[in-house]
Amino acid sequence: MAISRAQALKELLPGLNALFGLEYGKYENEHEAIYETESSERSFEEEVKLSGLGAAPVKNEGAAISYDNAQESFTARYNHETVAMGFSITEEAMEDNLYDSLSTRYTKALARAMAYTKQVKAADLLNTGFATFNSGDGVTLFNTAHPTVSGATNGNRPAVAADLNETSLEQAVIDIAAYVDERGLLIAARPRKLIIPTGLMFVATRLLETVNRVGTADNDINALNSNGSIPGGYTVNHYLTDADAFFITTDIPNGMKHFERTAMTTSMDGDFDTGNVRYKARERYSFGVSDPLGIYGSPGA
Repeated sequence: MAISRAQALKELLPGLNALFGLEYGKYENEHEAIYETESSERSFEEEVKLSGLGAAPVKNEGAAISYDNAQESFTARYNHETVAMGFSITEEAMEDNLYDSLSTRYTKALARAMAYTKQVKAADLLNTGFATFNSGDGVTLFNTAHPTVSGATNGNRPAVAADLNETSLEQAVIDIAAYVDERGLLIAARPRKLIIPTGLMFVATRLLETVNRVGTADNDINALNSNGSIPGGYTVNHYLTDADAFFITTDIPNGMKHFERTAMTTSMDGDFDTGNVRYKARERYSFGVSDPLGIYGSPGA
């Protein structure tokens, strides 16, 4: 429906001092702390995980050398979605000098709505990754038993769900260091950054930025801080829906990915039949995961 004079009635009357409600700030680009961004020129993208080779066996004297087989493990698929919306202004509203004010305000509102949608979609994988969203290996994104070709498993969530505290964060660092590849060979995996909801920012500050341990009378050092266990510190994602879940990105390559098929574009035109002016914004992208070991998560206790 077009924005008409009836929807902007007060702006036609004398005595108007201010218009408000569309000037709120917004949390922008919080997905950048979680996802690597790549461009795409296809309708979808697929990425395949390879198994590599197993540990080299001992060759006995005079025996033949052993040959190993390589194979593909699983495929991650990114299906791009188109996100678009718009608004229009009636011909009569333009005639009554409402065009400039309406177009300026609602163009900003359109940009805000598009940005909000993108952040919600980005956070959705984390919000649903414990229960419904599966990675390419067929199990939930955060799982205690991501399967491998060798039969071993990797856990990118704690065996017992835990809230964010010194013990759970230290255990996460230990769990990440124990990752193995598809053939069971140990990976040199390390944490990068802690991703938290708003309610955990003060807990995260005490855990990562104090010199001594918190919540104890002992004069022990804060090992997480001293060891630089989470080198990227923490960042707040305001679109996380679980108040006590926390996540850690790792240095595993090809983990969480954001493909940009078409950057946001805006356009406007006049409708011949009605005389209205229409505005629209459109972008096409996808959020997904190739290697689930690129992120670790706990749903909280």
